[in-house]
Amino acid sequence: MAKENKISMEHGAGGQQMQALIGDIILKNFTNTKAGSVGLDSLDDGATIELDRDFLNKNQNAELVMTTDSHVVKPIFFPGGDIGKVAICGAINDLAVMGARPLAVSSGMIIPEGFSIPDLKKVVESMNAALLEIGVPLITGDTKTVEGTALDSIMINIAAIGICDTPVRDCGLQIGDKIIISGYIADHGMALLTKREGFEFNSDLESDTAPLWKMIEPILEVRTETGERAVTAMKDPTRGGVADSLNEMAQKSNVGIRVYEKELPIREAVFTSCEMLGLDPLEIANEGKAVIGVRPECAKAVLELLRSHPYGKDAAVVGEVTEDKPGKVILVSELGSTRYVDVPTGDPIPRVC
Repeated sequence: MAKENKISMEHGAGGQQMQALIGDIILKNFTNTKAGSVGLDSLDDGATIELDRDFLNKNQNAELVMTTDSHVVKPIFFPGGDIGKVAICGAINDLAVMGARPLAVSSGMIIPEGFSIPDLKKVVESMNAALLEIGVPLITGDTKTVEGTALDSIMINIAAIGICDTPVRDCGLQIGDKIIISGYIADHGMALLTKREGFEFNSDLESDTAPLWKMIEPILEVRTETGERAVTAMKDPTRGGVADSLNEMAQKSNVGIRVYEKELPIREAVFTSCEMLGLDPLEIANEGKAVIGVRPECAKAVLELLRSHPYGKDAAVVGEVTEDKPGKVILVSELGSTRYVDVPTGDPIPRVC
């Protein structure tokens, strides 16, 4: 590829080349860049967010929720997505599982010298598509370049801010709650692994990377007969997978969790691949799933709402919260035997989110 199609150190030096990169690749390919009077297109030192006065008037205890995450993925393009889509969805989903409506995001990119500019354009277009899907603007950002020897590929940091009336915590599980998973697990990690290592398992396995706010928003309105929110706790099972999320929820809530193996939504291709490679699908990362604790009398209503959305069509009740073994997660096999689901001791598939 010609030199002009590669990132150089001058692209991060603040001069004409940097301005051209920002104008031709960044600004030109982001559609929604304002959440207030000052947005990304202003190229100011910051951006503003106009708050919804009606929401604030109706919710006297409204809070802003902020999250940030840095993403390194290898390979950066994979079946079902790329590093740009993962970065946006990861931040949006962190807000969503806390019950927060996303308001705006920022992006920080660190790009090595020699990185393909056409590839950068693809990544930016993917980020834009994910943001457009949920109607959230990217309002500010930063781009840095480093020597090619310092970094082997692009890194992206996304900070996101949202608003909610009462945040959903991952420590809110109650005895008797049903545990729902919003769809097939481990697709993301296994899609990346098979792509990166060149494994051929005769499957069309793709990452589940998706922004979940539109799926989660309706279930936040479900209430018990006493007016309490039906959703008691939620978690985004990325690194460490479902195993890590369930253990963290159990420990923070000081309850036990019992999960039934036969109810876990796992694709045959994922199950077979994990068997061959000695991996546990419960420990594999996801980028488009939610683990949800729900009051038992509302589980059916929540499940129906999830299944009415494309990202939740395979949602399933996989277990319940118990008073036995507080802080522990127990898996019940199809034959009735049990074992602890331990917290993963390491990342079985590095650099997937």
